[in-house]
Amino acid sequence: MSSPAPVAVIPPLGILPLARTAVDRGSDRRIAADLFEQIRTGPATRVMYMAGGRALISDTEVVLSPVAESGFGAVPVYLGRTLADAQEPAGTDVVLVTLAQEDPLLENDGARWASLRDAAVLLGELDTALFVEAAAISNWHATHTHCPRCGAPTVPEQGGWVRRCTEDGSQHFPRTDPAIIVAITDPADRLLLGSAAAWKGNRYSTLAGFVEPGESLEGAVIREVAEESGLRVHSPQYMGSQPWPFPCSLMLGFTARTEDPAATPDGVEISDVRWFTRQELGEAVASGEITIAGGISIARNLIEQWYGRPIAEPDAGARA
Repeated sequence: MSSPAPVAVIPPLGILPLARTAVDRGSDRRIAADLFEQIRTGPATRVMYMAGGRALISDTEVVLSPVAESGFGAVPVYLGRTLADAQEPAGTDVVLVTLAQEDPLLENDGARWASLRDAAVLLGELDTALFVEAAAISNWHATHTHCPRCGAPTVPEQGGWVRRCTEDGSQHFPRTDPAIIVAITDPADRLLLGSAAAWKGNRYSTLAGFVEPGESLEGAVIREVAEESGLRVHSPQYMGSQPWPFPCSLMLGFTARTEDPAATPDGVEISDVRWFTRQELGEAVASGEITIAGGISIARNLIEQWYGRPIAEPDAGARA
């Protein structure tokens, strides 16, 4: 008797904008010491350039360039093989090359340098996956040039996914900081949004915070909400996740409920909190009274999942 076909389990928020998987990252290939020499002259090898957190974009695609005659530079990172035909055939090896500054000589045929925040709303599945991966690993290399144990310089290994200390030989791996983000509702099914003290203008979003060492995700939801708004919430429910490489977070979305809606901002991280009915939120956004998180963010997806449909706004830009 044949086994039943596997069933894909999709979280309630679905596949979020920055959570697409379109690249085989090739962890088995990274361990080859001569990986970059193997693929340097291959016909199916392309380079993705980044500088200062920005990549080369052409229309709705990340620019994937042929390998330069000089090779990949000092700190190349193997991003993997593409899984589907797009601008390049499936099976194309892609290498990240991070430049010290943007090179205008690469800006051919209308290509421009753009950040992930600006470009993600324009890109397809493959290009988004490459950009998210590249942004996260590039940020890690920029901040881990020295060993945290002894301070000696570190050098990249294993396709750019490990840095080894030149003094004590310790290995250091890319890190991801988990953070919860939560849509809170009260007995009247209103949604709580907060405005961070560091934000300019009347920008509001769902509450969020980093998971502390030795803490569960559910515990982080309850603690962070209490710290930022004074609310006691219960019944946290996982809704979905996506990477947020600004610089190295993984955002884990939740819903939670409170029975007592008396909220007070902490005055440090959060300057204001407001409850909204669906009508109130729709009118406040449409009129420009407030702005909310942009379309690529998990916050926007949590808000619209509660709202029941996309929220119209005066300028639907790529705010995060």
